[in-house]
Amino acid sequence: MKNILIISLFLLLNQGLMAQERKLIESKEEIIQQATLELDKAMEAPEGVLYVFGQEKKITGEYTLQLTIRDKGNVVSVFVADKKDWNIPSQNSLKDKLLDFRFSFKMPKNKDYKFTYVFKF
Repeated sequence: MKNILIISLFLLLNQGLMAQERKLIESKEEIIQQATLELDKAMEAPEGVLYVFGQEKKITGEYTLQLTIRDKGNVVSVFVADKKDWNIPSQNSLKDKLLDFRFSFKMPKNKDYKFTYVFKF
């Protein structure tokens, strides 16, 4: 009986780990397209992660940012290309949040992908 329980538990845990595997995208165009879609969703009211963050931190303005993403969908750098109606605390809060942001897909190892996105708060 114990063996059946242990085997069942192992299979259940293994299935959960497999479900969390991230999709590998290799095309630069597809990577940028998927990243843009995920940022659009994160900026949507009322439940988008970045939208909620902006409301909590009272972020204002429009920021054109150049993001660099790598390997497992991590944002590794944020460069401010342009800004309108901005303030420094909002800009810094947004940059910090984006550096913690992780996309739901993987990319080829040791490759960086840069793209520009406009955040409007």
